[in-house]
This record gives sequence, structure tokens and C-alpha cells, in this order.
Amino acid sequence: MLVIGAGGAGMRAAIEAAAAGARVAVVCKSLLGKAHTVMAEGGIAAALGNVDPDDNWQVHFQDTMRGGQMINNWRMAELHARESPERVYELETYGAIFDRTPDGRVLQRAFGAHTYRRLCHVGDRNMEVTLTRLLKDGDRVIGAFGYNRIDGAFMTFRSKAVIIATGGWGRIYKVTSNSWEGTGDGVGMGFEAGAEVLDPEMVQFHPTGMVWPPGVRGILVTEAVRGEGGYLTNREGKRFMLEYDPKKKELSSRDVVARSIYKEVQAGRGTAHGGAYLDVRHLGAEKIKKKLPSMYEQFLRLADVDIAKAPMEVAPTIHYAMGGLRVEAETGATSLPGLYAAGEAAAGLHGANRLGGNSLSDLLVFGRRAGEAAAAYQRGVGLGTIDERQVDDEQQLLLLPLVGEGKENPYLLQQELQEAMQDGAGLAREEKSLKACLDKVLELRQRSARIHVPGSRKYNPGWHTARDLRFMLTIAEAIVRAAIERRESRGAHWRLDYLEKDPALGRVNFIAYSEGGRVKLKTRPVPEMPPELAKLFADGTSSQTASQPPASPPPKQPVRT
Repeated sequence: MLVIGAGGAGMRAAIEAAAAGARVAVVCKSLLGKAHTVMAEGGIAAALGNVDPDDNWQVHFQDTMRGGQMINNWRMAELHARESPERVYELETYGAIFDRTPDGRVLQRAFGAHTYRRLCHVGDRNMEVTLTRLLKDGDRVIGAFGYNRIDGAFMTFRSKAVIIATGGWGRIYKVTSNSWEGTGDGVGMGFEAGAEVLDPEMVQFHPTGMVWPPGVRGILVTEAVRGEGGYLTNREGKRFMLEYDPKKKELSSRDVVARSIYKEVQAGRGTAHGGAYLDVRHLGAEKIKKKLPSMYEQFLRLADVDIAKAPMEVAPTIHYAMGGLRVEAETGATSLPGLYAAGEAAAGLHGANRLGGNSLSDLLVFGRRAGEAAAAYQRGVGLGTIDERQVDDEQQLLLLPLVGEGKENPYLLQQELQEAMQDGAGLAREEKSLKACLDKVLELRQRSARIHVPGSRKYNPGWHTARDLRFMLTIAEAIVRAAIERRESRGAHWRLDYLEKDPALGRVNFIAYSEGGRVKLKTRPVPEMPPELAKLFADGTSSQTASQPPASPPPKQPVRT
């Protein structure tokens, strides 16, 4: 079987499939071990109850559902909450030892929108091949086709099952915490093969990315900074989250904090570079260097700011896609036989907004489940027959930028797409800007057929970008079309022209699918929660808030420019 993607979800799926006796190949387009997973610095969410004994899977389940504005797949949220503790302890058997409490148990910290201190952490750290087409035998996925990124040699993989674990699509936007790999390849391949994409409009802006200098804009500032007691202030020194969410304050959900920063900037109370200040000076240098070593080093090296002496300047940055391939909760199976997905490439668990820390436990829980299910599936089937016409078609598509007579530059088209998505389908959305964005995406799709790249297939990043762009344009169209149709504000989807939730839209998910190569939309009812779980919300439980430092003001500091 074939696993596409070597982040946490892909590696956990590969481990489980191999343990079940399958012969597994893992393919990634970057260096093995350099996955977006390593950028999740805050920790892994699991209801161990080591610091707050009242925590349990039911409370974690409620937090996840509420954070997702109740359009989550309840079964995925239940499995995630139940199984995360076992997956965390399993990591320690692999050698990943977390910080400890004084009595030797796994230490847990507070994080946004989690009722209890739940994040298991260690300080604040936690041959390249690109595949471009899934191969099918009838409706069944039986392999994939792509190329070696070094010399451009074409490669065909035949397998009994394929797991997509390629992460998200943050590079579709101009300001993002995602590294260059996050172009939506896996979801794009699945979509082109006929799989369905769930909740594409739900794109998360992490509230705290770096702002200055320009070359580091968008780089993640981990939520652990706020989890350890950091304050958000405006240019007037006012701790504004005390007004936007007096109960949870800086530990409100990411969508709320991101919108709050946006509102402060729009009101003229933003920092010199269009953000807010994140201040940890009151924690003291010793605690900062012990609990937030990566952040201390990051700001010192990249921004020449000593965060023990001066506040950080932060603003929202695209961080995570709640949308992805529609999968079955128990198995990670997509709507195509033989194709599975896990991690950020799969949708359902997080609904309209992901809680911090849930992504790492997500990829462990559902990476394992996808690996187990795919291994069981492949035992009952034979290798499919490769259709050489599919291979030839993809080869011609890949070679076209090198041999065609077009004049479009892939880098410039990518830049135009990122700017259009940032401006038209970003944090604050409305009908006019979304429709203008859609027009631009459709224009870019037409122009992308006329891309020309000089040189050969060897060591040619322009050639790589040409194919990445096609996936990015497909995903962008799905995002915008669904964002137009969801005429309400829910979770990360914020419509300035529809500020309230629509109860009717709260009962459906949007699904993008391919019809003759065109992006189409349909809806499906949000899966109905069984009475025993629905009762958890009717009881009004999970009302406490994770521990947080007192609301004393941070020391005054001149604004850095």
C-alpha cells in the first residue's frame, strides 16, 4: 500500500499498516521528517486529567464540538476525545518524552477554548517525490503517478490501497504559517479522481503570526505563549480580550481572538505594522526561556526582539484547513474505494474551527485508524491494472509548460492567486469581495493553461510550481464557492454581510465535487448526534475555564518600528 505524505498522520498510518502486515511505501515531496507537523509547537490535546483531575473525554468532546460550531462529525470528535490519551502515552513508548509534573506525570498546559489544562508538551517544540495523479481501475484507486523532484524522472506506484496524508493548503494565501509544501496536492488529487471535499470554506486564521520585518510575516507564534499567560494589548496598552471575551480572555477560541485583533486594527488601535502586541514580560526571563525557548529564539533571531524585554508584534495568519477529503469516521475511507485520508487532508473532526492542540491528537488517532483500515482492505483485494492512458495524459499535462508556447509565468500567477484569496476570501468576507475573488480564480485557471517554464525537468522549481498551481486553483475555487453559499457567520467563516448564524445552515455541510472537471457544490445534513452524547450539551456542563494568570496590566513599553 502507498502512503502519500510523511507528516504525523502519514507516519502513524504507515506504522499501523506495517504492524498489520502490509508492505508500505511512504512518499513525500520534501525531506523525510520535514513536515508541517513539526510546526505545531503548543502541544498535543488529550484529556489525561493530570493537572486538572476533572478533565475527561466527555469534556474534550464538548469543547471540540462547540469550537467547531456543531457542524463537526460527532463520531470523529468522540473517537478523537476517547483515544487521544492512549495515543499520547504510545508516543512516550516511541521515545517522545513530555514535560513532567513534580510527581512524574505528563505535564499539561492551558490552551485556547479548552476547558481544562490539556496540552501535553515539551517546552514549545514538537529521495523527494511529487505525486500528481491518483490512478484508477474503474472506480477503485490502485496507485499514483508523479516524478522525482531532483531529475524530473516520471514514477508510477501500483498499490492495493492509498492513504492521503499531505496536509493542508495554506500557501493558497499570501500570509500563512504554512511552509512551501502546503499547496493542497493530496486533496486536489483526490478531488480530481472523484473524491468529495467537505467544508472547503472553513479556513482557520491563527490569531498570532509574526508581523515584522516583512520577510517573516505570517510565521507562527505558538498559542503556547498565551497558554503560559501572555497578554494581548493594542497600541494604547489596553488588554482588549477582557472586552471581547471576559471569561476566556486570551484563551478564547482562535476565530474569536483573530477577529478581535482584526477589529482593533480596523478601529485604529493596531500596532505600527497592523497587528497587536503579545506580551510575556510579566512572566520573567527565566520562565520565558524555560517554557517558551523556541519563541524566545525566533524573535531574537528573526525580528531582533528580546521578548523578555519587549512585546511581540502579531497578527492573524492562515494556519489550518478544517476542510478536506470527506472520510468515514471509523476508518478514514473516502468516497472512492481504495482511497483513505488522515490528518489535515481529511475533514469532519474540527467543523467550523479547530481548537489548538487538537491537530496533533487528530493525526495520531486517525492516522492509526486509516492505516489499520487500509491494511485490512488491501488483504482482500489484488493489485489493479494500470491504465496507461491515465499515465500518458498526466505526462502530457506535466510536460506542457516545458514544451508549450505559452507566456504565463507560474510564479506570477501564484502570487496573483495568493493576493486574491487574501483580499477576497480572507478573515473578513462579504458577497462582493468573494464574487470578485471567484472571477479572479477562474481567470487564473484559464491563464494557467498557457504557462511556460524555461529549462528542463532537472532541478526546476518553476516546473514544480506549474503543477502545484493547478491544485491550488482547484482548491481555491472550492473555498470561494462554498464561502459564497454559506451566508452566515460560523466559526472561522466570518461574513460581514451576514454576521449572525443561520440555524438552517448550521444543519448542513457543504461538499465540493468534480463534474466533468468543473467544481460543483452540494449539501449534506450534519450527522445527527446520538441522545447520550447530545445530553452532554443539554446538561450545560463544561462551563469552567482553564487556569490563567490574573489580569494585571503589562509594563509600559515604547512602540518599536
